[in-house]
Amino acid sequence: MWTKMLRSPLAWVGVVLVGIVAVFGLFWFQPWKLVVDRQVDEALPVVEVTPVATAAASAGAVPGPSATTPTGNRILAAGDFVTHEHETTGRAEIVRLADGRHRLVLRNLDTSNGPDLRVWLTDQRVVGGVAGWRVFDDGSWFEVARLKGNRGDQVYDLPPSVKPADFRSVSIWCRRFAVSFGAAALKTV
Repeated sequence: MWTKMLRSPLAWVGVVLVGIVAVFGLFWFQPWKLVVDRQVDEALPVVEVTPVATAAASAGAVPGPSATTPTGNRILAAGDFVTHEHETTGRAEIVRLADGRHRLVLRNLDTSNGPDLRVWLTDQRVVGGVAGWRVFDDGSWFEVARLKGNRGDQVYDLPPSVKPADFRSVSIWCRRFAVSFGAAALKTV
């Protein structure tokens, strides 16, 4: 029966079309990424703990410059990831380096691998659950970079034109399907 069907030119057109659709579907959805992880373990910047007023300050002494002026790397804002389209955990931090540059740090990130994943800074509020999947492209956003890996510690340099105070959240954004895998609200530290 199959041999008779495949003798027809129309049958061959159907076979070719099914093949094209299958190849396109594999390219578009990349289902193998659901079972393949990409681990990244970059060196994270060491941050100083901002000195807190000591007993001398509580006794009325005026703190010196070292107590008010950070001389090392400092976390400006941070937040934990919440799950959107795919289970996502970890922490995002905006770090101001001692030389004035800024970095986005992703600590212990764990999410699904996916096609066309990006790291975005956005001005949108993080909303949990399905309601938060698609809000991040509604306002202002900045694409930091392509996500280096779906697991581990990662560091991204921010250009001088990016002002961290302009952004409220970080999203692991799937550009192909316009959906957030997970996001972290950035709270001032």
